[in-house]
Amino acid sequence: MDYGPAPESTKEANAWLDQHERRFGLFIDNAWTGAGAETFATNNPANGKELAQITQATTDDVNRAVDAARRAQPGWVALGGHGRAKILYALARLLQKHSRLFAVLETLDNGKTIRETRDADLPLAARHFYHHAGWAQLQSEEFADYRAVGVVGQIVPWNFPLLMLAWKIAPALAAGNTIVFKPAEFTPLTALLFAEICQQAGVPAGVVNIVTGDGRTGEAIVNHPGIDKLAFTGSTEVGRIIRKATAGTGKKLSLELGGKSPFIVFEDADLDAAVEGLVDSIWFNQGQVCCAGSRLLVQESVEERFLAKLKARMDNLRLGSPLDKSMDVGALVDPVQHQRITGLVQSALAEGCTVYQPACELPADGSWYPPTLIMGASTSAGVAQTEIFGPVLVAMSFRTPVEAVQLANNTVYGLAACVWSESISLALDVAPQIKAGVVWINTANQFDAACGFGGYKESGYGREGGREGMLEYMTHLSEDARPAAPVIETGKARIKASDEGNPFAIDRTAKLYIGGKQARPDGAYSRAINGAGGQFLADVGEGNRKDIRNAVEAAHKATGWSKASAHNRAQVLYYIAENLAARADEFAARIGAMTGAKNPEREVQASIDRLFTWAAWADKYDGLAHQPPMHGITVALNEPVGVVGIICPNEAPLLGFISLVAPALAVGNRVVAVPSEAYPLSATDLYQVLDTSDLPGGALNIVTGSADELARTLASHYDVDAVWRHDGKAEGCAEVERLSAESLKRTWTSGGKGRDWYDNKQAAGRAVLYHATQVKNVWIPYGV
Repeated sequence: MDYGPAPESTKEANAWLDQHERRFGLFIDNAWTGAGAETFATNNPANGKELAQITQATTDDVNRAVDAARRAQPGWVALGGHGRAKILYALARLLQKHSRLFAVLETLDNGKTIRETRDADLPLAARHFYHHAGWAQLQSEEFADYRAVGVVGQIVPWNFPLLMLAWKIAPALAAGNTIVFKPAEFTPLTALLFAEICQQAGVPAGVVNIVTGDGRTGEAIVNHPGIDKLAFTGSTEVGRIIRKATAGTGKKLSLELGGKSPFIVFEDADLDAAVEGLVDSIWFNQGQVCCAGSRLLVQESVEERFLAKLKARMDNLRLGSPLDKSMDVGALVDPVQHQRITGLVQSALAEGCTVYQPACELPADGSWYPPTLIMGASTSAGVAQTEIFGPVLVAMSFRTPVEAVQLANNTVYGLAACVWSESISLALDVAPQIKAGVVWINTANQFDAACGFGGYKESGYGREGGREGMLEYMTHLSEDARPAAPVIETGKARIKASDEGNPFAIDRTAKLYIGGKQARPDGAYSRAINGAGGQFLADVGEGNRKDIRNAVEAAHKATGWSKASAHNRAQVLYYIAENLAARADEFAARIGAMTGAKNPEREVQASIDRLFTWAAWADKYDGLAHQPPMHGITVALNEPVGVVGIICPNEAPLLGFISLVAPALAVGNRVVAVPSEAYPLSATDLYQVLDTSDLPGGALNIVTGSADELARTLASHYDVDAVWRHDGKAEGCAEVERLSAESLKRTWTSGGKGRDWYDNKQAAGRAVLYHATQVKNVWIPYGV
């Protein structure tokens, strides 16, 4: 028995296009502009025919949109949570009311099958507006210490045009932001239709502005000084460009970028179910999905049997008109995508790989590519490492769970993963070991507005959906109270005067602290530290690039700290506080001698208190258990970022050090810290405290020296996962953000402002832990 054709009518979609004479302007300040002087075509990928002409927005257009958003933002906030909730609810209802029109228009513009737009994209888009209407209603209670960021620029790709719009616009509106939104130039139509329902829903003028165009329009949004936050979904390459462009601007940034997700099948898995999950994972939307399971890792003992089942399933996939409801695979979005995929598959053949494609007749018109399976690729092959973004699966085998995890993590990306096993014990053991923001167990491509989505490593940072997704569009109120950065001269390295009449004076140069041991600096240089009155106090080692390298290596070896229980980490922090308290007078005297502070005892007591605070948080910063619309739960885990480089402030040298290092340690990170350049002795005096407090070697490494030079090295180091810089140097903070773009590591910088380290709101609590952790969502279905 075969499927008969089941075409979806395009009558209403074409009527809507004709109503606009198939020419579209921009939506700015609740009004439509006429089509611009420069337009471009958006085409139907299934046949290559033009659907409409779209305006190429200019820099002036973007300026007008940002100005409109800025004028509207105070009123949108003043409307209150309930007022915003009503409008978000209205948008959800209108999406449902016009769901068929949206689905058909999306299929015409994008090429994905009508089954996917109708049954997946539209229901989930509406779900996001419903869910975030709830967050708007609860904002004054659940986010009482936060405010809206302001004007948000949002740029989305062409693979999920409407769904990405919902993911970004709904939380931004709920939080009280106003928006300048740019859809992808290949797929702008559903965003323009959404602008119309914004008018119907009563969205105030200027709150949502939609500008169309190519990369020039996106660049104008990214570089506009009136944008307070940027949210981008797209390629890793463009993400790097945006990170560099925004360095030092103070713009909040979230990036959802590429992926090369592993699909792991263990020998005890339900192989038939795993095959169906794999079909959904890699051939959904023609594989044009950032989290597509494009790397199949199957246990060696069942590899042959699994691949035979997979090939049989591939032979039955139906490829054809996306508007036919019986089709499984639609068209690629554009011929340029076809060329890219073809080139990568040809490179695999040239490298000796085996390529399997089912016998299927491709339509003569449009952009089509058959489901493809590549076997025999090495782990370093281009197709095994590059995001293909098409219907191409690369298969490899493994022998043990340990090897499976190693292969899964052998990628610069970290967006998603699938684990298939009938042993829930095995699956839940493997899931936390995979460096990815989302892990699906015995399922694939599950999404919900209540569950955060986002990546690790070069898959970007930030989350969309859930509570963590709301935080991306808000700023903690304490940030508005931060003081200006204090001006403290650090000067050049100085040589102390000789100890006259004492040729046998003991050298008391403070060394570095690496791997739990004191170490001489590689360059054999030191600098003299003078007191507030100009008197010589001590020499400290002048760390360099090699010292940072050694510290990072030591941190990577200290994996036991991340695996230790939260209770154990809390105990160690309490021990540090206890041992610091025993030497409080000594530390206070040192602070007084260095800084001239009139009440150094206050700083020491505040540091002890702060250690207690972070010890308390260590076993209390729990994740969440979500109940998405599936038969199961999603567990949101707060995981450590990894190896964190920290440039500490000059003001309050002990308290500032403790306030940054302790929270990073509390949640399981390993740290390479650069203490105050001007007053480093508070940190070097801690070595003995650390040695007597059961802190494992390598968990905390301390390198003294030039903040600028050491920060530059940390930000450029590919094995450092995040860099924090809080010494108040605006140019230095900008440099850290710019250099971090190469490996897309997370950054947290002071941006040239100071911080009141005595204020718990500015220097303690969840707002700090947000920077020290990343959320992994593990989806666990029941009864499968």
